Amino acid sequence: MLIGFLLAYAAGLILLGWWSSRHVTASEFFVAGRRLSPALLAGTLIAANIGAGSTVGAAGLGYRDGIAAWWWVGSAGLGSIVLALVVGPRIWRLAAAGDHRTLGDYLHARFGSEVRGLMAVLLWVGSLAILAAQLIALAGLLEAVAGVPRAWGCVIGGVVSTLYFATGGLLSSAMVNAVQVVVLVGGLALAIPWTWPAAGLAAALPASVPAGYWQPLSSGPSGIAYLALLGPSFIVSPGLVQKVYGARDERTVRIGVLANALVLLVFAAIPPVLGMLARVSHPDLANHELALPVMLRDDLPAWLGALALAALFSAEVSTADAVLFMLSTSLARDLYAGHVRPQATQVQQLRVARLASLVSGALGVGVAIWAGSIVKSLSLFYSVLSAGLFVPVVAGLLLPRVGRTHALTAMVTGVAVTALMHVATRGAGAWQLAPVVWGLAASGASLLLALALVRPRA
Repeated sequence: MLIGFLLAYAAGLILLGWWSSRHVTASEFFVAGRRLSPALLAGTLIAANIGAGSTVGAAGLGYRDGIAAWWWVGSAGLGSIVLALVVGPRIWRLAAAGDHRTLGDYLHARFGSEVRGLMAVLLWVGSLAILAAQLIALAGLLEAVAGVPRAWGCVIGGVVSTLYFATGGLLSSAMVNAVQVVVLVGGLALAIPWTWPAAGLAAALPASVPAGYWQPLSSGPSGIAYLALLGPSFIVSPGLVQKVYGARDERTVRIGVLANALVLLVFAAIPPVLGMLARVSHPDLANHELALPVMLRDDLPAWLGALALAALFSAEVSTADAVLFMLSTSLARDLYAGHVRPQATQVQQLRVARLASLVSGALGVGVAIWAGSIVKSLSLFYSVLSAGLFVPVVAGLLLPRVGRTHALTAMVTGVAVTALMHVATRGAGAWQLAPVVWGLAASGASLLLALALVRPRA
């Protein structure tokens, strides 16, 4: 019953994507024709931001570490506030004036083709990790709840997200995402009152929970440290910035992105609480990332389990389509039209973007079948993205003196230091600071040093 309901829901998403993307143009594929309303912009951002890490991953962190797991999604909400009020309106204004369709277009106009090419390479290397993480989560969910083999779960998620995205790009995704957000938030929110113990959560938790289970700022690996890991990437993520480009005006950017931030700040508590509730009924799970799938299978009535399963399915495939959006449009615009064939027409760019989405989806399925932990895969992506892009993008918007050499120095230094710290400390960082924090600090310091030593070109 569950798998039949899920397949019918998936078919409906594909049909909606196809219907909303008939006769789509290149501008509509890349930036939705710059006509997204505040509601559509907020919906497509929420759907992109709530994925495997925000649901299955965050519930697993809540199961293991307690309420401090709020910071996993909460950090995304705080970063989105900066995007709404500072970065988003500025970069939308530049995009509308220069017909920018990717973050690479902005970097090319601001710093030159070398910076654009380096960003595209970083994006491809890092984004496959987050695409794989969505499919890993979906496969684990289908395996635990419906007995679907892991490899087939990866294939199902890859096929659904690729098909409805490849037809119409951002335009079709925005329409589909509006439906997904309603199912996603409603399905998971309903699970809390149904599973809440009569004696209260604190009284029902087993005695084996860690001592800091109710500490809001830090418990185990979870806590405010996620703000440095995740916050910057939600300010300069190429996929999120490109969705901002689709807004119809600056006011839409502020309202839509801020609404997305507020939803994230509230939603951030739901998966950790569900994970904590799962610890009440299943205190001895061998893998904490199975907390939410096991709860859906064992603790909810059939109708609510089906709705919650559809909610999680929506979370994984909506974020997967956001990653496909980043990968395919960056390849078509930043690499193909930017370096390989600068004279490419709009029709040729659209054709390459659709082909790239199919290839990216297939690669994501392959990596997902091979890879392991959801949170580790996502952490790798966010580290690379933050360390490589945050300082150059924000400095380029705020400091007119920053030029090509300064941006390249900051990007290379940030990524190199982050990678070295990951290898040297096995991802643990040093002096209680994660590798990405060291990478961001090195990126900022190298930019300031380059500004002092290298004069920008006229």
